[in-house]
Amino acid sequence: MEKITSSRAYRMTYIGVPLIVTGIIIQERDRGFRYLRNDYIPTFRYHYDDYLQYAPAALMLGLKAGGVKGRSSWGRMLVSDAFSAALMAGAVNTLKYTCKMTRPDGSNRHSFPSGHTATAFMTATMLYKEYGARSPWYSIAGYSMATATGVSRMLNNKHWLSDVMVGAGIGILSVELGYLFADLIYKDRGRNDLSKQDYEFLYDRFRCPSFLGIDEGLEVIMGHYRPASDMHVTFEVGISQGIEGAWFLSPYVGIGGRIAVSSSPLRVNHEMSIDRLSGAMACLGGYISYPLSSRWLVGGKVQGGYLHYKALSSDQYLLGKIGGPVFGAGTSMTFRANYNLDLRFQTTYYLQPPMRHGSDQYLNTMHLSITICMAF
Repeated sequence: MEKITSSRAYRMTYIGVPLIVTGIIIQERDRGFRYLRNDYIPTFRYHYDDYLQYAPAALMLGLKAGGVKGRSSWGRMLVSDAFSAALMAGAVNTLKYTCKMTRPDGSNRHSFPSGHTATAFMTATMLYKEYGARSPWYSIAGYSMATATGVSRMLNNKHWLSDVMVGAGIGILSVELGYLFADLIYKDRGRNDLSKQDYEFLYDRFRCPSFLGIDEGLEVIMGHYRPASDMHVTFEVGISQGIEGAWFLSPYVGIGGRIAVSSSPLRVNHEMSIDRLSGAMACLGGYISYPLSSRWLVGGKVQGGYLHYKALSSDQYLLGKIGGPVFGAGTSMTFRANYNLDLRFQTTYYLQPPMRHGSDQYLNTMHLSITICMAF
């Protein structure tokens, strides 16, 4: 594994390719993620993402102009970035005018992939390439701004989740290829000693695995429910999005929490309903972790908190608009992709409150997710 992960081919593709593949796979779930946006912030209309996509590049140029030593000389950096921008623009525009996917708001057929997100992740990766070896916080700042750009494109109802994920992958891959081409041209010219630190971090097996990440997953509400005597309810596979993080006091024990929203389609009396059961959750609890190796960690968590269901769009069934305590327990497997990026694969069981006043039937929910984390 160490031999594979130290190769340049792995370092160029371990983030970008999985993002593109995952984005293509989840296209069939795009409308489920859009329901979350429409349930909670249907009137979101802000255009800061038009400018935020360039913020990592502005930070990189500001550091360079301020004399902070980075990976490359001015000339080598600009050539690398020019290659990257050309590759990104070519890929994005080719797909937009070939696939012709309609935007969520119906404004045009140039939805796939997200150009704003591709630009944001391209500039964030440029910042990482130039200054990531100097301090991990430059990378964290860049990718935080890029992630905020992608999320904002969905909140503004301009893109599907698959558009954003594929755009992010294209942005990252374009920089990897752009810097590869520049390296072939310049060889050792225009590189300073800082560049020798690239990808040469030592992975401490017993480093505290603190993290903060964006969680994307599926909600499976298991079983059959009778919130009223004449009502039989079952659920289809739903969608969940959230933010999760934990601060580890040692390599083994930490405290943290999760904030998330979910939306699950339901059948009432064996008929598919136009309504969805949507909920917002906040939980706190304890986390455990054990490092199987320097890159793989196995862990678990126990959480408790509060969940509130949004009232259904139709009052015919009198469901939702109720809350109560929620308890969860789960397991995780974490892969340390690089020094500042973890991928957590999680399975969590939640005991959720009843969906109707007067009912004593708690919901049994299984949450299957992947969390893309900033490690610190």
